[in-house]
Amino acid sequence: MAAGRDVSGGLEPVAVALWPPGESPAPFQVGGAAIGSASAGRRNAVFGSAEIARSPAGASASPSRASAVLPTRAAVRIARYSPDCVPGADGAIDPTEVTFQGCPCRVRSCTAPSCPCVRLGRRGRVPHCAAPLLECNAMCRCGDGCQNRVVQRGLQVRLQVFKTAKKGWGVRALEAVAEGSFVCEYAGEVLGFAEARRRSRAQAAQDPNYIIAVREHLHDGRLMETFVDPTYIGNVGRFLNHSCEPNLVMVPVRVDSMVPRLALFAAADISAGEELCYDYSGRFRNLPPTEGEQKASEEGSVLRKPCFCGSQTCAAFLPWDGSLFPAADTHSQSSP
Repeated sequence: MAAGRDVSGGLEPVAVALWPPGESPAPFQVGGAAIGSASAGRRNAVFGSAEIARSPAGASASPSRASAVLPTRAAVRIARYSPDCVPGADGAIDPTEVTFQGCPCRVRSCTAPSCPCVRLGRRGRVPHCAAPLLECNAMCRCGDGCQNRVVQRGLQVRLQVFKTAKKGWGVRALEAVAEGSFVCEYAGEVLGFAEARRRSRAQAAQDPNYIIAVREHLHDGRLMETFVDPTYIGNVGRFLNHSCEPNLVMVPVRVDSMVPRLALFAAADISAGEELCYDYSGRFRNLPPTEGEQKASEEGSVLRKPCFCGSQTCAAFLPWDGSLFPAADTHSQSSP
């Protein structure tokens, strides 16, 4: 299985291979050089006290609860590869801003319970629970080698974007990955609700949708929403396919601010050559769907796209959550 050229254009710490030779996803630009794009669908997911969702049309998530929406499996044009999230075209949210205070730990690597970041992050729960995590940040006194700095180091696993038999383009591991290991991030533009809704409503039924929405229900009753769209700027995460029995779990990880990074961890030991997938519904190792989400799923069945994951528990259709972008302007939110 040859490695192929680097889909990331040298922007990742580890090259992202492409297979087969001579083929690539629909063109996208990286530093002015066309190298290829991916497919989409919509996803949903709930993280402990957070929800996340992706369905063939839209979604949401939260650190008390979270939900996320991702793309349909169809080719799209991406303007630029970026290993990290970037401010959206609407300028509503800046994911690069540092707003968290750092821990006072003057050590090479932080430990619990002395470090507030480690104590609040509770990383030991991954991958058995999709609850949000907190990493040490740029303001922390600990060293760069701190064990609580994982997602911020970027891609460390050799991955390959490849052509599947029925699902368009997908991603597979080129090396064995241990359960609980960080695999990759789902990066793109971080949008405000108005722009995310505008882009979603502008899409035709056959158009790919890459928007992922993270809806978080905070302990004080507030609802915090984060929308990430890799349609124009994105990374290898947008090529990941859905599976009803996934080997990845998505977890919102906070580093420098309240804007979460959507990190994908190995939910089990993964073999070299195995395709990497996660549950677009966001319910894998997460909270069950709400009554409203379940009703929307049933009502939207005629619009749902077939699922080709091939698992024994396959639901036959990709997840769908039509409640995430309601027609009525009843939306109330708190920005990160």
